[in-house]
Amino acid sequence: MTKPPRLRWRSGAGEANPAAKSHRETAAMTRKIAFIGLGNMGGGMAANQAKAGHEVRAFDLSPAALERAVAAGCVAAGSVAEAVQDADVVITMLPAGPHVLSVYSEQIIGTAPKTALLLDCSTIDVDTARKVAGLAKAAGYAFADAPVSGGTVAADAGTLAFMVGCDEADFARVEPALEPMSRVTMRAGDHGAGQAAKICNNMILGITMIGTCEAVALAEKLGLDPVKFFDIASKSSGQSWSVSSYYPWPGPVPTAPSNRNYDGGFATAMMLKDLKLAQDAAAKSGASTPLGAQSEALFQLFDRLGYGGRDFSAILQLLRGQLDQLPK
Repeated sequence: MTKPPRLRWRSGAGEANPAAKSHRETAAMTRKIAFIGLGNMGGGMAANQAKAGHEVRAFDLSPAALERAVAAGCVAAGSVAEAVQDADVVITMLPAGPHVLSVYSEQIIGTAPKTALLLDCSTIDVDTARKVAGLAKAAGYAFADAPVSGGTVAADAGTLAFMVGCDEADFARVEPALEPMSRVTMRAGDHGAGQAAKICNNMILGITMIGTCEAVALAEKLGLDPVKFFDIASKSSGQSWSVSSYYPWPGPVPTAPSNRNYDGGFATAMMLKDLKLAQDAAAKSGASTPLGAQSEALFQLFDRLGYGGRDFSAILQLLRGQLDQLPK
């Protein structure tokens, strides 16, 4: 798959980000990358760092994930400490906030060189991201929360969108470090802002996917061919990413998981995790998110029925009353 042209992010009206001037030269430098967490997303991300010519020392608790990383050009590390000991950049892709806090506070901070750039690409709560950033900064490290959007297809293709929370002066280092894995890298603000952007973005995604699936199910009931409905909705006011890039009915979007019986893609359990983070943040901040709450409830039901491993667009089958056609 050919990687599309990378989008340039500008930090202000008409003013290029300082990283842009030296981006090509910096991106071309060979770095020692420590990559911690080689799951569905991390494995492809680490592989793209190796493909870019960097020395990637990778670690995961899963031997199978580590074997796949080695096959993709990474070097296996026996521990987090071994992976980070002489790294220029440390990248983590971990399941949840407690894992991130534990790994950084107990195994990375104080072990990685003070010159290393620390990048957490996990999706976690804003408070934990800010706590880890505070610990890293107090110890003399540059740190950024840099969660991603795009799913496993983009992780494998190196076309993820990164939403970054960091000190403004550090962004010039962050952007080229993420370049082998990215289509666009955007600084959302200071520490924690990347996580805030991610959970808000994915709340939109969860809501619009349920709306798309409801409309497809209704179109079918009304005798309208769902493929014909795609042709109309993708060119009309109902257009959204969930329609035009991830349509839940097989056929119109060849790369969508709907063509693989909803295998792969963005697991329902992961969408549920992000919606829970959004609802927790809404409760703490006093924000009103009724559609976000309803989306969380529907994905919670779908997950409890045993479909947490299926792509989140498979919720169409729940709305159609066709769960018997969907393997768990």
